[in-house]
Amino acid sequence: MSVQMILVFCLMLPLVLSGSRSLAAEYYADSRQGSDANTGRSPGEAWKSLAPLNRATFGPGDRIWLAAGSRFEGQWSPLGSGSREASIRVDIYGGKAKARIDAGGRHEAALKLRNVEYWSVRNLELTNDDPERGKRRYGALIQAENCGTLHGIHLSRLYIHDVRGSLIKNDREEGFGILWENWGDRMPSRFDGLRIERCHLLRCDRSGIGGWSGHQDRRPGRWFPSLNVVIRHNRLVDTGGDCIKPEGCDGALVEYNRVDRGRQRCKDAAAGIWPWASDNTIIQKNEVSGLKGTFDGQAFDSDDNCRNTLFQYNYSHDNDGGFILICSVGRRVEEGQVTYVGLENTVVRYNISQNDGGGGEPPYERRPRVIHIAGPARNTRIHNNVFFIGKDFPTYFIHNTPYMGMAEDVYLYNNIIYAKGELKYDLGQNTRFDFRKNVFFGNHIEPPAGPEALTGDPMLAGVGTGKSGLASLSGYKLRAGSPCIGTAMPVPSAGRRDFWGNPLPPGGPSCVGAHEFGTADGRGDKDGKER
Repeated sequence: MSVQMILVFCLMLPLVLSGSRSLAAEYYADSRQGSDANTGRSPGEAWKSLAPLNRATFGPGDRIWLAAGSRFEGQWSPLGSGSREASIRVDIYGGKAKARIDAGGRHEAALKLRNVEYWSVRNLELTNDDPERGKRRYGALIQAENCGTLHGIHLSRLYIHDVRGSLIKNDREEGFGILWENWGDRMPSRFDGLRIERCHLLRCDRSGIGGWSGHQDRRPGRWFPSLNVVIRHNRLVDTGGDCIKPEGCDGALVEYNRVDRGRQRCKDAAAGIWPWASDNTIIQKNEVSGLKGTFDGQAFDSDDNCRNTLFQYNYSHDNDGGFILICSVGRRVEEGQVTYVGLENTVVRYNISQNDGGGGEPPYERRPRVIHIAGPARNTRIHNNVFFIGKDFPTYFIHNTPYMGMAEDVYLYNNIIYAKGELKYDLGQNTRFDFRKNVFFGNHIEPPAGPEALTGDPMLAGVGTGKSGLASLSGYKLRAGSPCIGTAMPVPSAGRRDFWGNPLPPGGPSCVGAHEFGTADGRGDKDGKER
């Protein structure tokens, strides 16, 4: 080899090693000043419509810029994938107004990512409205079919509104603001590293953010859950039915979301935040309020075919259906030999519920209640929460109903149940409830107090003063001299911190309620999983 050839090879080597990233390009679209006859490769040569964006195939490191304030009609379903080292990124340029894609009810979704990976999409406005409701109508749709594992799809700072989808609960037909779905008969498919963050959803029907999986079957070789799904810092307002429901996941994290006014239009069962067919889900530091109706109408729900679901550090208030539903039909085999595991190992700790379970305006679809336990859930632990019923409405703290069986091993420890309104209890014929070291203060009708119950004033700093935001809840801290201080029942595996981030003693909580009195406020407000 000549010296010249060696020199050329050395100069080309970095480009070879960097792969396709050296070919990364930038693309521009501007609905007001662009033209589809342009190259699309500079602001002065911007495309005008979605047509060239749908024809192009993008690659690792590409940047796609949409002019701020642009309005595009139709559906954008881009082709091509990025890489782990170089995602494809979508954002706006030339201003702060989001670029809008309006599907107009004529397309399945405004944004559709199908069988692609390593995409980061930011600052778009998506809508899919029409006078008539439609089946399978979405703002954003993310699909994996017969393609294995898709990685690194991130949606952030999207504004998704007025998605007029079907209000009938059906996993493959109801509308969503954001839906991911994965299936595959030839090749099982799923997502790894799906993130939905800082999005604002308004008037999405039927549901807000969620998934559907064709791999819910628990038989060996059939269960293929999505991994590292994160739903964080989103705001959902005026949702027709369910608000956030991860499905077919292992290790999903749902945190710092603000959900207001769910189940506003549907007539079937819907709740705020709940998993289905998922394991090891953490639901923490969310605020849920204003769920309408009592079918189901709860802020949270631990539902069927799930194991090891953790609800912690959440704030729930003014939900007609109550604070939480624990729901299972038990282990079963469906037609076609699909196997489900029922519901087991739910933990509900260090949450604050204020004025949940009022039922709204009668007639009620279901009995108003704070906690509803339905069916043969196994090993449910509810400890160190505060429940305040301050409004003058009669409700049930626990309503237990048979649903293909009865719940087994329900433990309620170290909770403060503070009732100004009349609070009743209905455990049915179930004898598998274990109440210990709970505070029953106020207007309780025959509470199942259990051993070592406390009935005195828990001496909270400002009970009932919670407003919007987790930072408004200092009134639920204990005051000096409270009988809850130092009297808690030890709870193994109780986590590391209380509601405000104060560290717990090594053996678990020392105080009843959500506040570990006597320690300086900790640093428990960072994003991330904590069991």
